[in-house]
Amino acid sequence: LLYERHGEAAAVVQLKDLEVPKLGDCDVHVKMLAAPINPADINMIQGRTYPLLSPLPAVGGNEGVGEVLEVGRLVKALKPGDWVIPADAGLGTWRTRGVFPEEMLLKVPSDIPVLCAATLSVNPCTAFRLLADFESLAPGDSVIQNAANSGVGQAIIQIARASGIKTINVVRDRPDLSKLVERLMALGADHVVTEEMLRKPEMKDIFKSIPRPRLALNCVGGKSTMEMLRHLQPKGTMVTYGGMAKQPVMVPVSAFIFRDMRLRGFWMTQWRKDHAQDQESVAAMMDALCQLIRRGQLTAPACTKVPLQDYRAALEASMKPFVSSKQVLLL
Repeated sequence: LLYERHGEAAAVVQLKDLEVPKLGDCDVHVKMLAAPINPADINMIQGRTYPLLSPLPAVGGNEGVGEVLEVGRLVKALKPGDWVIPADAGLGTWRTRGVFPEEMLLKVPSDIPVLCAATLSVNPCTAFRLLADFESLAPGDSVIQNAANSGVGQAIIQIARASGIKTINVVRDRPDLSKLVERLMALGADHVVTEEMLRKPEMKDIFKSIPRPRLALNCVGGKSTMEMLRHLQPKGTMVTYGGMAKQPVMVPVSAFIFRDMRLRGFWMTQWRKDHAQDQESVAAMMDALCQLIRRGQLTAPACTKVPLQDYRAALEASMKPFVSSKQVLLL
């Protein structure tokens, strides 16, 4: 799926037949199996504000899983039949086949479900780092997050649950709210509240059974951030990793002066750049996530499988509000 100019994804992305390049000594020929459509993929195609843009013409998609068909004669770590995912953003995963340098790929076990592997490198990794890198959390501690039904949100619920950490999950009010609450509780959420409920006295009841959170995870922005900050412990940390409301993070001055709140940011792509030479950290994270998947403690987000030729409908569906299902292209 190729785009030759930036613009609205459904308008500029086209299905094209291309020659598979010749296999170099350090290259790997990959047959792609499945690749999701993530918000960052759409942002890169729109080209307006995203800090990472692929040179045009570009193949869409930053995430997915493929099977190795053939390797160049100097490739040591991979062999035909292995499963691989992108080591970094910008690989261009929305294709049936590709030839990539070995260092652009990470091997993953082929005994995990294909949808888990296809959605492993962005959201679960982001969730893992958000929980690990900003506050030292222990079993019994709590975190609060907005957009709890997003791919990252669902992974945070499950990883926190496996570590004994309680989650307070904020979602937008919607017609089928009870269904969503049920789904998040089934994943292991301790509390699910709407943005409006954050302002209500009933929130005090939640903190009778669990401690106030030291960590807030924000991917919305706007008023939602101010409401979450109210419930954080003094000296707590709020990490912003997305801005779905397209509004600035709003913080009252008093939160800084009287409660010494810390505001941080996180971008998985930057973490990968910073740890490019630290393969041990990357391997430890992937191993921990694959163990959780094998134990049934981490599942793929709710997915809608779409054949490649129906890509336009999938792109349009991924842009609709209140859709709790991730579009995944089957390749």
